[in-house]
Amino acid sequence: MEALIAGLVILLLVVLFLGLGFWIFSGLFLVSVGGLVLLEGMPLERIGIIATNIIYSYSSAWELAAIPMFIWMGEIIFRTDLSDRLFRGLSPLVDFIPGRLLHTNIMGCTLFAAVSGSSTATTATVGKITTGELSRRGYDSNLSIGSLAGAGSLGLLIPPSIVMIIYGILAEVSISRLFAAGILPGLLVAAVYSTYIMIRAGLDPSKSPRGAERYSLRDRLYGVVNLLPVFFLVIIVLGSIYSGIATPSEAAAVGVAGAVLVTLALRQLTLEIFLESLKGALRTSCMVCSILIAAAFLSTAMGYLGIPRNLAEAITGMNLSPIALILILSLFYVMLGLFLDGISIIVMSLPITLPLVTMAGFDPVWFGVYLVLMTELAQVTPPIGFNLFVIQGLTGHPIGKVALAAFPFFLLMCLSVVIITIFPEIALWLPEVLFG
Repeated sequence: MEALIAGLVILLLVVLFLGLGFWIFSGLFLVSVGGLVLLEGMPLERIGIIATNIIYSYSSAWELAAIPMFIWMGEIIFRTDLSDRLFRGLSPLVDFIPGRLLHTNIMGCTLFAAVSGSSTATTATVGKITTGELSRRGYDSNLSIGSLAGAGSLGLLIPPSIVMIIYGILAEVSISRLFAAGILPGLLVAAVYSTYIMIRAGLDPSKSPRGAERYSLRDRLYGVVNLLPVFFLVIIVLGSIYSGIATPSEAAAVGVAGAVLVTLALRQLTLEIFLESLKGALRTSCMVCSILIAAAFLSTAMGYLGIPRNLAEAITGMNLSPIALILILSLFYVMLGLFLDGISIIVMSLPITLPLVTMAGFDPVWFGVYLVLMTELAQVTPPIGFNLFVIQGLTGHPIGKVALAAFPFFLLMCLSVVIITIFPEIALWLPEVLFG
């Protein structure tokens, strides 16, 4: 019980600090130092040594090299007309499906997620074209912005995913296996979204009115040509990993080189775009890496306090079934998602939740996919959901309207979590096939 109380106090303090506007890095460090001093009685000199070792260890970790490189790749692509090409390429291919161009949100985000690794970048890049086009053509506003909010979160699940890299480093799980594990669940979520749109459009055809365009076979073939830059990046990044040619960190460098080649081929690479993308990648990478260091310090502090071990023993003594444990954790993560972003949720909760699920018999790779799905829910829940604010900026709609439009897709994502919990092979089959 003492471990449970101590763990809850630390989590509540983290939420309090972040809610008061503290930087995530500062909030995690303050809670960690305070816990070690007040609860463990550890002198500041020893805490300084621990912090120094953690900073050195994480600053020199080769796996971390993948984060700035994948971010840089996304920054370069974000500054091209790739979103316009996605829309023009997908439009002829989805026009015959019930829901028509609404599927450009789902498929566009699914494809761009495979070259971005970021939920907000995926939402912003795809949404800057689709929101205006769908509104101009008379498509249902709620389905348009709701599907974009839900599908934009796929940037966290479909590899290469920055959040998966963070989980892999903190949980000491193979990033290559995590990337492979995210593919089928990501496609499952996209399929669930598209099925919902087809059902809604089938019940009410006015939600997806047919335009004046009539696409020929030539138009559809030309649409595939427009998608080739995205396919090229997906193939060289994921292909280099799964073929064994490159590690995830090396594949990230391959991705940057590919992004440069794509922008050169599209005649859009200028010195200004190159420098702006580099600055954006530097700012984001420093933020993410500083959070990782602070999260590692918090994990170490919790280890010294014995919280994960004692809490795991306490919950094991409750004789909860694995499904009951996942249900409790799901409610816990949904609550956290109301107040925190995805990275914060992972780094602050993982030291406690990972020992629990491994003791319950869950595969850490599967739990990584589950956890990413739960952080995706945080992207579409007010008041912190980043995707909601991105869409508000794109459309000008009130945040309440955007949140209500996204709510059905929130429920659909919950359904996807239930499906992969009942059928964990959806996440584990591909890593087993590729890596044994």
